Amino acid sequence: MGICAVHHVALIVSDYERSRDFYVNKLGFEILRENFREDRQDYKLDLILGGVELEIFAPAKADGEYELHPKRPSFPEAYGLRHLAFKVTDIEKTVEELNRKGIVTEPIRTDEFSGGKFTFFKDPDGLPLELHE
Repeated sequence: MGICAVHHVALIVSDYERSRDFYVNKLGFEILRENFREDRQDYKLDLILGGVELEIFAPAKADGEYELHPKRPSFPEAYGLRHLAFKVTDIEKTVEELNRKGIVTEPIRTDEFSGGKFTFFKDPDGLPLELHE
């Protein structure tokens, strides 16, 4: 079939600067490209981590406020992206580092099927993010 890897995941965020700070300065993504798309009046930020790209889309400010897309439903969950998971080598160390940066994480649990340790936290828009060891 020719599919060999995940190339990127795309997210729509409500606040460009807040999300840029979160994914770049707190989670450690590297910036590939940063552009304002005049025709769409939005920002597109291309990031990379571990060979996988993350596309961040954010509406431009209008009258000092961001134009809002519908908020993500949480409970009950909606069809579509459930969460984004990051592989880590030391979950306890990663959780401590996130907590020092002010990011709240859930307690570390063990996956009953894989036996791997995992936990969840949220991005600035409430998107569930997972750490999996």
